[in-house]
Amino acid sequence: MRIGFIGAGKVGFSLGKYLAVNGVEISGYFSRSRSSAEEAAGFTGSAVFDAPEKLLEASDAVFITVPDGAISSVYAQLRSFDLTGKTICHCSGAMTAYEAFGDLSEYGAHGCSIHPLFPVSSRYDSYKELKNAFFCMEGDSAVISYWKELFVSFGNPVRIISGDTKREYHAACAIASNLVCALAAESLTLMNRCGFSDEEALAALEPLAMANIKKVFSAGPVAALTGPVERCDISTVKKHLDCLPEGSGKEMYRAVSLRLTDTASKKHPETDYSEMRALLSEK
Repeated sequence: MRIGFIGAGKVGFSLGKYLAVNGVEISGYFSRSRSSAEEAAGFTGSAVFDAPEKLLEASDAVFITVPDGAISSVYAQLRSFDLTGKTICHCSGAMTAYEAFGDLSEYGAHGCSIHPLFPVSSRYDSYKELKNAFFCMEGDSAVISYWKELFVSFGNPVRIISGDTKREYHAACAIASNLVCALAAESLTLMNRCGFSDEEALAALEPLAMANIKKVFSAGPVAALTGPVERCDISTVKKHLDCLPEGSGKEMYRAVSLRLTDTASKKHPETDYSEMRALLSEK
């Protein structure tokens, strides 16, 4: 299997290098930025292509590693060439293989999406950590089992999911990863009001946050839950709401804490959280 990449950003760099160090042949890269393609090719010991059709000819599978909004337009270009027997992949967590390559079977080719649950933040370093990533895949049943077996052979846990649940899947990933940043930013704002610098606040909050997140992933969110919502401590939650100015921060506190009452009810089914829910639902 010779794998080529269209797009030489962080994902193209990282996935290409990860595959290469695991013994997969990388045919090379095509990118609108010739210099980026040259960097990626040098990093992975592969070739640079000056046209997508040339990369396609030299590859059995092509990963389109461009921003989500550009995947369909790149695929539209590829349809002008012979796709027979080829596999076309993308790495979007939100877009299904069918959304991207809905008519691919008409060209005698196969499509799939391969998404690492990992924040790829560095062109040159993230590949080292991909060995720890969970991969979710969906797409053409004729080829998806091959990709699953390939990544399992690298030691990665893999799950094949239905394209019908791709929205829920990606929303789950965003909530667990990206939305946490909004909560952390709100915490910093409040700590700043107490006289902490950002650096001091992060150092102070890290042991608290890390201990809790480890408990979440070792025992689950119900067992990990502590704090005033879990205790049904109405007076403390009122104090929190009173110190938050009207706006997105207070709305976020209300929404997340209201969701926490469901978690708290599972932990303490004997407790009546109706007054807490009423408080958090007030406008």
